[in-house]
Amino acid sequence: MANLRLNAFSLMFLMLLAPLAGCFGEDGSDAITVKSLEVVEADSLLGGSWQKITLVANDDLAVYLPYFVQDPGSLRAQNGTVLDMRADDTVSVDILFPPRNADVVFFLGDYGRMNWPIRAADESWMAWLNDSSEGSSIQVIDNEDEGGLWPWLVAGNDTGGEVTPLIMETARPERSDLTDADGVGASDGWVNGRDVYEWVEFITDDTPCATCGPDGAVGYLDRWIGNSNPSYEHSIVYFEGVMQGYGLDVEVHRFQSGTAWAVNICGYKTGTVYPDEWLVFGAHFDIAPPVLFTPGPDIPGYGTRHGAYDNAAGSSMVLSTASVLAEFDARRTMVFCLWSSEEEGLWGSRAFANDLPAGVTVSNYLNLDMAGINYPGDYALSVYLGPDGSEEAIDQAGMFHLAEWIGADAFDLAYQMERGRTEWLAGGESPLWQNQYEDVVAIYESPTARSDHQSFQDIGVATLGWNGVVDGYPCYHRNCDQLPTMIEYMDTDTSTGINNLVHSWDIVTWWAVYAFLHMDQTPVPNEL
Repeated sequence: MANLRLNAFSLMFLMLLAPLAGCFGEDGSDAITVKSLEVVEADSLLGGSWQKITLVANDDLAVYLPYFVQDPGSLRAQNGTVLDMRADDTVSVDILFPPRNADVVFFLGDYGRMNWPIRAADESWMAWLNDSSEGSSIQVIDNEDEGGLWPWLVAGNDTGGEVTPLIMETARPERSDLTDADGVGASDGWVNGRDVYEWVEFITDDTPCATCGPDGAVGYLDRWIGNSNPSYEHSIVYFEGVMQGYGLDVEVHRFQSGTAWAVNICGYKTGTVYPDEWLVFGAHFDIAPPVLFTPGPDIPGYGTRHGAYDNAAGSSMVLSTASVLAEFDARRTMVFCLWSSEEEGLWGSRAFANDLPAGVTVSNYLNLDMAGINYPGDYALSVYLGPDGSEEAIDQAGMFHLAEWIGADAFDLAYQMERGRTEWLAGGESPLWQNQYEDVVAIYESPTARSDHQSFQDIGVATLGWNGVVDGYPCYHRNCDQLPTMIEYMDTDTSTGINNLVHSWDIVTWWAVYAFLHMDQTPVPNEL
């Protein structure tokens, strides 16, 4: 077991070892060319959707697939593989190409090859092909899943020399009923931002409806905690039903300690390898209560009925993620939680984290709170990780590496991440939460933990989360925290607010899904 986890953990450091130099030429090795492998579906490859493709070998070769594939034996997702093929062999592969980067590449080498070069974490495969001065190497090992057939890849010390890149393009499917103004470019795929948008639109729908619920609206408003608040209980029953509809085992946890109490709605799917290791997604569904509530979109006061940004957005991304991952066979137990009482001091997530069943550990936690008003709008997208031990150094190197690895290629955000790094080094977290920026995606260890990830960091769990502007949002914890306000703030000179908002939620939701797939195969330890 120790060797298995050591090998698996090394996946997180695929490019931290041997430097790469001169690993491919125009045609690669003399024996292998781009004609050595045929991808039958090359003209119809899909981005952001699991797709079955057919590989046909015209020569004896090995092919490195640097994307998520589903092993045909274990049926679990794994982070890439290398397949040895003899001439005339045909192999079917279920593969997930990047959702937001149309350029994809396979690498070809000699049959039986064990060592391969890879890109650096902060660059895409295409950028690396243009300049191979950065990067490192991987090596092929046996599949470590019970029933698994295809090799796993771990960090190596030798690139193995030249490779032949087979470059192709994908096209992401789009809904036919939408336009660019509606976010059609992020409207389809395994998950997508348009689905998140429509979840937020529904949850915060204030169309009057006398028979829909105690809030008198079509949606689920007034979600602040309180024994005397029937709208809060009404939303709990609804979200419980949604998760049950996904096929998850759902528990409504009620906690009370003195006057502090909370209700969490959690959907579970038991892991088939490590059932006592829980990989947790979370977002709080409660909203800021009307302590000093005054009606009207522009009248100062504390409290909101809608809570669109804080935090129907995060709740909607958890629901969207759960809807697809519930159908997947995972190694670790998947837990999708909607926390309450975050606004009162993280009561819900603290109660959950401090009351785990005997023998259960949380392998990683992913947090979704106040994401949406950020890149590609004129605000920064923060990808925060922790726990942070020192502002002078990166303490969570594995988590930082994973966040960069996903963002640089799957979403083609290397330029935006570089700008974010510059802004973070110049001013830290506070300006990112307040100021306007263009093309900024900042990955950093957060010195402040103002959301539910703090509850898990407190029990020693490494966490990853996403948010946009916070303190600089004038509707933070106010009645104007509504979807139309978010649309207005995301409007830019080159795009509608709806389109930018849909693409924003698309990036964040996909980032969470990719992180989940990585963490299921290879948990990221707390390095403090």
